[in-house]
Amino acid sequence: MSSTPARRAGAVFLHRRDLAVLLAGGAAFGARPRAGHAQAANYPTRPVRIVVPFGPGGPTDVMGRVVANGLNAALGQPVVVENRPGGGGNVGVSYVARQAPDGHTLLVTSTGFVVNVSLFRNPGYDPVRDFAPITELGASPNVILAHPGSGIRTMEELIAKAKATPEKLNFANPGLGSTPHLTAELLQIRAGIEFVQIPHNSAALAIQSLLSGTTPVGVTALPPAHPQIRSGALRALAVTGEQRWHDLPDVPTMLELGYPGFVSETFQGLLAPAGTPAPIVDRLARETIAALNEPATRTRLLNAGFEIRAAGPAALAERIAREVPMWRDLIQRAGIPMEG
Repeated sequence: MSSTPARRAGAVFLHRRDLAVLLAGGAAFGARPRAGHAQAANYPTRPVRIVVPFGPGGPTDVMGRVVANGLNAALGQPVVVENRPGGGGNVGVSYVARQAPDGHTLLVTSTGFVVNVSLFRNPGYDPVRDFAPITELGASPNVILAHPGSGIRTMEELIAKAKATPEKLNFANPGLGSTPHLTAELLQIRAGIEFVQIPHNSAALAIQSLLSGTTPVGVTALPPAHPQIRSGALRALAVTGEQRWHDLPDVPTMLELGYPGFVSETFQGLLAPAGTPAPIVDRLARETIAALNEPATRTRLLNAGFEIRAAGPAALAERIAREVPMWRDLIQRAGIPMEG
């Protein structure tokens, strides 16, 4: 855990005017103005792109493709996923912020959307003013993992080992600034321990490091680790959700282990560029929610480690408003310096 004081310059703070803009953009479906109804009636007039600001195969990409498949049937135009990775997600997010607000370029992103504004001096976007929330899609707890050969079977044993060997225990995460990385920082703060964070360029690489025993312990979002946990290739020590995961009933939450308030999730959300007509936003929200609530889709995503949280623009707006300061405060407490 770094001891360098976090620099506050460039951090994003939600002032009252910004919060009002965000929540107004996520007003309840029935309270929309009539302007833009004609444009919405003809929407879409060409293929729709869903930009995912990460590479193929990760949790956000998986969710983006589920949304694209659902909207394909509903919109009457092709809906394609376009991966634009780079800069911890900033490249793809800032790209969408600059696109025409006509509903033909959308963003499926994850928690990095609200984290990066406190990690980077210039992430290239403002999460409040540059986007119109459509709906949250799903959320997953993070999971603290151990290689079966590590000798670590419980969170208590992990903490005891970290205290016995301060700054010597290697701890894998999917990348600097990721929700799992910040979850590991929170663990160090709350448990009073210090280990060596080993960042990787993806969850897949972090899991491979754990599977090989190169790093004995680590943390990722649940979806990419779920198959290895179920097969016994990796041991889950704790999840960071509010409840135990449905098919991992023996894995405790951090709350149960005596850490009040220790809840961290990786969520995915669907957004459009700011200024997208409200009727288009509402239609996209309705069609996306309907697609995600198809029983087969819900079951498939739940079994893959996602809990559906689709509830429309207002709920996503409120989540953004809540999580920007939450992650900013943790970044400052952990002493993580902002990047250029």
